[in-house]
Amino acid sequence: MSDTKRKIIIAVDGFSSCGKSTFAKAIAARLGYIFIDTGAMYRAVTLYALEHGAIRSGIVDEEAVAGLLDEVAITFRFNPSRGASDIYVNGDLVEGKIRTIEVSNCVSQVSAIPDVRRKLVAMQQEMGRRRGVVMDGRDIGTVVFPDAELKLFMTADPAVRARRRYDELTAKGQQVTLDEIERNVRERDAADMSRAISPLRQADDAIVLDNSRMTVDEQMEWFMRTFTEIIDK
Repeated sequence: MSDTKRKIIIAVDGFSSCGKSTFAKAIAARLGYIFIDTGAMYRAVTLYALEHGAIRSGIVDEEAVAGLLDEVAITFRFNPSRGASDIYVNGDLVEGKIRTIEVSNCVSQVSAIPDVRRKLVAMQQEMGRRRGVVMDGRDIGTVVFPDAELKLFMTADPAVRARRRYDELTAKGQQVTLDEIERNVRERDAADMSRAISPLRQADDAIVLDNSRMTVDEQMEWFMRTFTEIIDK
């Protein structure tokens, strides 16, 4: 479909553990678009800050994190075995490292730092300059690409999101509890919505997708109907 239609920007925003990245990847693959995981970019900066002493015992030194930004080069490379892009920091693969609970516990604080957001938003805007991209995050439709032709806002019940995240982490062998994950989900929601810079909010022209009780196939069917309506206008 996308080969014969104009290319657009698709912004996918919403709460943590809603399956935004998985869904956005599937959309990009379906349409032949480029997928950009902005959440992974903030996680990558958080990981780098953890590894370089700017975060100690869960306490984020905002000035120290900002001071590291010029050292961080983020790139994405397509991984044929996964059918998706992996993220690299300064040439090192960090796809697995950024998904730990330690990074999850600090990423909302790091992403609220003004210098971090400015740097990554500029990178994201450059990545999407040619359009034909699917970008997911917290502020894509409100800040990064307010002119995106199609904006989705994903949500789901916090308990459902916690269970999904728990299943994902335990399948990877991480030792976590469901209570710990649900607490993290709720804390991240509060932090994301209350931060001073680019808080999580639904864009006025975004279409809401509550996938609490939807299968992956049902979500894609819903999306393709929505996409077709937009692209044929």
